[in-house]
Amino acid sequence: MVRLNKIYTRTGDSGSTGLGDGQRRGKDDPRVAAYGAVDEANSAIGLARAAAAGSSDPDLVAIDRVLARVQNDLFDLGADLCMPGERQIGSAKAKRPPLRVSMSQVAALEKAIDELNDDLSPLRSFVLPGGGQAAAALHLARAICRRAERDMVALSRIEGEEVGAPALAYVNRLSDYLFVAARYVNRRGEGDVLWAPGANQGN
Repeated sequence: MVRLNKIYTRTGDSGSTGLGDGQRRGKDDPRVAAYGAVDEANSAIGLARAAAAGSSDPDLVAIDRVLARVQNDLFDLGADLCMPGERQIGSAKAKRPPLRVSMSQVAALEKAIDELNDDLSPLRSFVLPGGGQAAAALHLARAICRRAERDMVALSRIEGEEVGAPALAYVNRLSDYLFVAARYVNRRGEGDVLWAPGANQGN
């Protein structure tokens, strides 16, 4: 159980923070940056959900249900990233394995992508991040999600640091879902704003 009785502790005033296993790392440490970017992506998804809040459109309601699950998954991902390696949490008498993102969570995203993509109009060009308010918010969340993925990949390439394959797969698939969801809320792709290469050259 997570219990937060006090919001400020002053332990981070020197520029360090604690990982899940008790290690102290700088707040600019690559692992901290990675789960910080995941938190940003989660916050952007919250904005996207707020942009569609109160809608009676069944498509938006269905997407919101997926996004609610995703926000919880992203806390799982943050917990995964803040616990390096396979260290245990707690005392020797009451150890529990660290929380890890699972491939079942990845599979659930793939199913959600397939369900939306079946009804989308074919792409004729790259899509600009716009359209309706909810779609624009989903595109912003997608871009932040891609940054979180880049930070996680960079972390995984540092000697001695580990990032699980399911965690990397999840964040990659999530950006795909957010792209498809943005198109879907833009009248199932009909309201997409398309890139016109070189359209403004010479003007």
